[in-house]
Amino acid sequence: MLGLGVLAQAAGGVFANAPAFLIPTLHDAQGMSLARAGLIAAAPTVGFLVSLFAWGVVVDRIGERRVLAIGLGAAALATAAAAALSASFLTLGVFLFLGGVAASSANAASGRVVVGWFPPHRRGFAMGVRQMALPLGVAVAALTVPNLAADHGIGWALAVPAIICAVAALACLVFVVDPPRPSRAAASSQGLLANPYRNQSVLWRIHSVSAVLVVPQYLVWTFVPVWLITDQHWSAASAGILITATQLLGALGRIGAGIWSDRVGSRMGPLRTVAVAAALSMAALAITDWLDSPISVALMVVASVITVADNGLAFTAVAEIAGPYWSGRALGAQNTGQFLVAAFVPPVFGAVIGTLGFPAAFALAAALPLAAAPLVPADPPTST
Repeated sequence: MLGLGVLAQAAGGVFANAPAFLIPTLHDAQGMSLARAGLIAAAPTVGFLVSLFAWGVVVDRIGERRVLAIGLGAAALATAAAAALSASFLTLGVFLFLGGVAASSANAASGRVVVGWFPPHRRGFAMGVRQMALPLGVAVAALTVPNLAADHGIGWALAVPAIICAVAALACLVFVVDPPRPSRAAASSQGLLANPYRNQSVLWRIHSVSAVLVVPQYLVWTFVPVWLITDQHWSAASAGILITATQLLGALGRIGAGIWSDRVGSRMGPLRTVAVAAALSMAALAITDWLDSPISVALMVVASVITVADNGLAFTAVAEIAGPYWSGRALGAQNTGQFLVAAFVPPVFGAVIGTLGFPAAFALAAALPLAAAPLVPADPPTST
């Protein structure tokens, strides 16, 4: 079940992030502005944004297996349509948006599969493994999409996420087993049907912190390929290899953060530390890039690893606090906040970079996690 959860989430990650790696081709080869290319990169994110909570409601009602199979199958079809009609800016954006609507099904459903099959003392590690799927998805996209787009066009590049989503949909349909949960009567007697958002602010604070922390993460994912190619004068192939390596390191970092939270019996303590570390690493990247220091590339790798480490911690805490009858909606709300903010990152930071340059964008991204750190709540008793 853990492997299937990773596969489903990775498929969604490849799809969601593949358009960001089309930016060099759209910008350099087709003459599209960074702000306009950023809109294409943001289209799947907007699709995720409008559908995440709805999929959470559906998965609470009908279970994980059917949601994963239906959603990822539809994402494969939408991506294939985007590949076939990639010559048009409008149709490309529309089908990437529809693919995002479908692919977001994997977020809550795969998370519930993992949380449902692992006990609390191993759940941080398991969710860290599951959360590494997103950096792995970015790594696959970085390794394949830029080269295919440059050599064969956008349509062939989008064939990669289409095929991966189709394979994941079939695997989930055949092999996923929905995790057990208590009957509604038993859940009612244990208070598991009560709304976890009433009379407490813990979930709201976690959602808010996670939404802020997603900014440096998406800035790095979206614009580092352009930064390496245009500012650091790397080839597309070399940039793709480096980004792939950083995403693999980020995946390992998520596992390490999960193990750390299991060992210390806390999700929020490590989350607070990661927020501060993300601020420091982005600030260091901004300063060294402003000084044209070659160290900036190494610091980009460090920032890429640190800025993704928080997701598994917050995701696990939300699922634990919400319980089996609310976790779909709570995880949907968690991701909705993240994608709401993430949807603005490509166009807004594309404009910042175009006007003020990369160092200013990195510095702005550093200020946000520093402001988020004090908002991290204490661990509630139900989180362990």
